[in-house]
Amino acid sequence: MSSTGTAQTTRSQHTLISAFLAVSMAGVVGSALAFQYIGGYLPCKLCLEERIPYYIGVPLMLLSALLAALGKSEKLTRLFLLIAGLLMTYGLILSIYHSGVEWKFWAGPADCATGAVSITTSAGNLLGDLNAVKPAACDVAAGRFLGISFAGWNGVASLILAIIAFYGASLKTRKA
Repeated sequence: MSSTGTAQTTRSQHTLISAFLAVSMAGVVGSALAFQYIGGYLPCKLCLEERIPYYIGVPLMLLSALLAALGKSEKLTRLFLLIAGLLMTYGLILSIYHSGVEWKFWAGPADCATGAVSITTSAGNLLGDLNAVKPAACDVAAGRFLGISFAGWNGVASLILAIIAFYGASLKTRKA
């Protein structure tokens, strides 16, 4: 394969990987938002913190995909993929910590029960709503699927996305 063919292949791989990561990250955080706003699951402070890598990662991966698709700086594209891998590694660490808090392996943050509040739509019901809404605690899993909490599933997603991002960052055009 010629150097141009290799460069084209690497560019296509970077574009595909970056776009996949953007869509996947958006899907993960979109699912969390759907569980919150449609399913009624109030997130705790740690749940909200676990979303931050996705909020940063989605636009970063969209920019990475655009750069790669346009054939712009491969080094910058690879740097963005590396940053995405680090963001997902941070998300993995947060989710392991949060899962450990849920399983009572260690204590959570002291202010954990104050992270989530419901927003009222009626000023007349403000005081009643404040008394009725109990923020989610970090040490109680809102729900489990196949025995794994939302924090645990976030860890699985973060691990997979980190591996893919690091793989994408490792791809570079070989000189002929």
